[in-house]
Amino acid sequence: MSVGAAVRDAAAMLVSAVPNNAEARADAEILLAHALGKDRTWLFTHADDPLDDAAALRFEALVAQRRAGEPVAYLIGQRGFWRFDLEVTPDTLIPRADTECLVEQALARLPNDRPLRLLDLGTGTGAIALALATERPRANVVAVDLSPGAVAVARRNADRLGLAACVEVREGAWFAPVAGERFDLIASNPPYIEADDPHLAEGDLRFEPRSALASGTDGLDDLRLIVRDAPAHLRPGGWLLVEHGWQQGAAVRALFDAAGFIEIGTERDLEGRDRVTLGRHPA
Repeated sequence: MSVGAAVRDAAAMLVSAVPNNAEARADAEILLAHALGKDRTWLFTHADDPLDDAAALRFEALVAQRRAGEPVAYLIGQRGFWRFDLEVTPDTLIPRADTECLVEQALARLPNDRPLRLLDLGTGTGAIALALATERPRANVVAVDLSPGAVAVARRNADRLGLAACVEVREGAWFAPVAGERFDLIASNPPYIEADDPHLAEGDLRFEPRSALASGTDGLDDLRLIVRDAPAHLRPGGWLLVEHGWQQGAAVRALFDAAGFIEIGTERDLEGRDRVTLGRHPA
């Protein structure tokens, strides 16, 4: 079988596991490139090459796992975010493009001409912390996660990207690892899905750590804690930015208001849905 035929046949099999033909084709290409140790461009320029037996077996196993619903990011062990690729494991949430909205809004409020102290709560793969450190090289970033597995992944990502000197990953629950410390900006993509939301039993969410997804009956338990406790860890004039569900904007703005934040607002993602709420700690 040729490389091109292998992609075509796998895409046809994957249609039952993914939303549309285009995504099935993309998944097949990503998985075959991984099985071959090549990139997707190589597949296009070698479509007529025969697929050797060893690679075919590796590809067949990956396609079978994807058909069973396992996320591509976990199968290949990485996911692109911002301007780099991150190691991803089942210990971490899979980084998503929506979270780049949070990074963009944070960068818009961070000067690049002076040292900064930044905090990323619930860092997972380290995506937010590493993106901020990449764009603000004079910043010192602390990244916190409760999961030992996630902490290990975030540290490996920082090492691989050459950012371990400016991104410190600490293990613990929310603000516990930074007691007594203050920051110029706090960013977080916390769990915000309702505990009984049926979507948790669908698609990639079935395989991601539940502790990184769900937060109480209304999805706001962790957001309440973060917004309530953030002022004690912000320098005067510092910013808090949190990602949340598209129907939670009004509720999260109310939390910010109750905690005494000013300049409160909600920014929308690429699909025009409420995604990031932010506020400033009064000077």
